[in-house]
Amino acid sequence: MEIRRVGVAGCGLMGSGIAEVAAKAGLDVVVREIGEEALEAGRARVVKSLERAVARGKLDPSDRDDALSRITYTTSLDDLADRDLVIEAIIESLDAKNELFACLDGVCPDETIFASNTSSLTVTDMAAATSRPDRFVGLHFFNPVPVMKLVEVVRTIVTSRETFDAARDFARRIGKVPIAARDNSGFVVNLLLVPYMLDAIRQLERGVATVEDIDTAMTLGCGYPMGPFTLCDFVGLDTLCQVAEIMYDEYREERYAPPPLLRRLVTMGRYGRKTGAGFYDWTPEGPVALKV
Repeated sequence: MEIRRVGVAGCGLMGSGIAEVAAKAGLDVVVREIGEEALEAGRARVVKSLERAVARGKLDPSDRDDALSRITYTTSLDDLADRDLVIEAIIESLDAKNELFACLDGVCPDETIFASNTSSLTVTDMAAATSRPDRFVGLHFFNPVPVMKLVEVVRTIVTSRETFDAARDFARRIGKVPIAARDNSGFVVNLLLVPYMLDAIRQLERGVATVEDIDTAMTLGCGYPMGPFTLCDFVGLDTLCQVAEIMYDEYREERYAPPPLLRRLVTMGRYGRKTGAGFYDWTPEGPVALKV
């Protein structure tokens, strides 16, 4: 099965990025959001990203215009009825995702493949809520979607081979590198990355070293592009805490449990770069590390 028409449910940071890369690859894209304000914010995000690519010489203005012309924005789920593939990119809540897929199940024909961009929930729990578990797959993109090359293609125990192959081919067509992952919470990347970030927080709590010195140790000592606390702030401490809680519920292993310091920072509204403060205060003069 060749995927030509793509639907994206959710036009936030991830959804808008998925829509952008699909449109740049020449696919017809419909993006749905629940309200006009969120929809316009998503549209502006796509335009800004494409303009940035043009300014950097990575995209021709004509290709930008072609990509923009391939994206339709809507607040109606009915507009996703003719899609070959619908990718969900909403909040990381199983109840919210299952409610969405239940509605899509009644709108889209049996041939439509459903995919979730979940980073921590199990795909099986969503597939089981539909009448098409064999045509359900995980497509986990990474932020920022236009830049990051990896897509984790997640196959459940009932996902058909045809569905998996179509999803993997779709990822390749939009310029991504797909890897196959089992349907376990966290898949491959977060299964390994989340405990690393949480352990850095625990070592900070224990007084092993400062925020700055732990970040410096991992960048200069291990060659990582950024230290764990900088990474936490980019991911979002609220997101990290939520994902960790989901994974802890799944595995009941201490290494997935959110440390007390992480919970306290989230309670204080220090979510990272998006709020201007997390493990660092992100000032115009440069990041200033939190003293613990």
